[in-house]
Amino acid sequence: MNYDIKDTNLADLGLNRIEWAFQSMDVLKSIQNEFEKDKPLKGKIIGACLHVTTETANLMVTLKKGGADVYLCASNPLSTQDDVAAALVKHYDIPVFAIKGEDRDTYYKHLNAVLDRNPNITMDDGADLVSLLHSKRKELAENIIGSTEETTTGVIRLKSMEKNNVLAFPVIAVNDAYTKHMFDNRYGTGQSTIDGIIRATNRLIAGSVFVVCGYGWCGKGLASRAKGMGANVVVTEVDPLRALEAVMDGFRVMPIEEAAKIGDFFCTVTGDMHVIRKEHFELMKDGAIVANSGHFDIEIDVKGLKEIAVSERDIRPFVREYKLKEGNRVYLLAEGRLVNLSAAEGHPSAVMDMSFANQALSAKYLVENGGILEKKVYKIPDEIDYRIAALKLKTMGIIHDELTEEQKKYLESWTIGT
Repeated sequence: MNYDIKDTNLADLGLNRIEWAFQSMDVLKSIQNEFEKDKPLKGKIIGACLHVTTETANLMVTLKKGGADVYLCASNPLSTQDDVAAALVKHYDIPVFAIKGEDRDTYYKHLNAVLDRNPNITMDDGADLVSLLHSKRKELAENIIGSTEETTTGVIRLKSMEKNNVLAFPVIAVNDAYTKHMFDNRYGTGQSTIDGIIRATNRLIAGSVFVVCGYGWCGKGLASRAKGMGANVVVTEVDPLRALEAVMDGFRVMPIEEAAKIGDFFCTVTGDMHVIRKEHFELMKDGAIVANSGHFDIEIDVKGLKEIAVSERDIRPFVREYKLKEGNRVYLLAEGRLVNLSAAEGHPSAVMDMSFANQALSAKYLVENGGILEKKVYKIPDEIDYRIAALKLKTMGIIHDELTEEQKKYLESWTIGT
């Protein structure tokens, strides 16, 4: 088996952690049992570009038990858990191409290694695999039934491709499922980002001014969790509706130019580039801590920070100190990459349970319907979304109401009034 990982000797540690995560993934466990019996992916090759974590490992095992040949590479150079990669190779015979801390050339070599397997379905987290398919590996596109996309950033890229009529196959926007963005983005990102910042810095959140750049679902989760830790939360936004929502949720809203002067912690979650720039670093107080939890490492202008720094050094793992000419020090976490996956372990498995259940069922949906879908970005079918929500409630032991026949008739009627 061809693979490229750090060390197969880490496999037993990874296996234990994969099993630990699976204990909190009862929805995926149910789907895995179904897949193992029915083999809905039999004969299909799946190329996945995802964060190589314990939760992703359980998705890969589910896809393999569903009959697919699975190949995995990392969607971020710093998010790979090397012990998990080793366990997938050694204990599950799943080829992995990922090493934590890999450079850009290795990152793209790994993407190409997955595409070399000529997949029928791709799974993306940021659309790097799809982008490569549409640029340097166009000859493989005709073999693709369809793709799935996990992130807001990736969906933005893919919708741009659709708008410009260059998308070569259908894509299921897993990120847009309610059971993904309302839970994974909000509760997962909120908790894991705080976890990453605390692990990297060991600084007190309570009493600090915590600046959240962006108030989408990830920003809402992060702001909520920072507030819960006792922080005074400030939100920066460009969207007036989201800015208004942040105000109504009890947060201060101001431009980044003003927030830069008062913040102790800064975290970007926007999906856009250069949200925090040179002119903002120069306004920050001594000791300001800056992190990113958006998918790509472009939200913070790291190059600009380097240009205005008079010195820089690594002061802790995942913490780099930049001293500016006025003497103030800015601390950048995880090179400006995803702090929750670089300095911590990413989202809790209980919330990734729903996200990866969406991925598994979307792969099945593509096998069954890919031939009739247009070259567009599709919202995940409602029946999948609702099925996953119902399964999650069932695994939590929660029973919810159902409509009576009278209520159904009322909702379907236009003649029943006052």
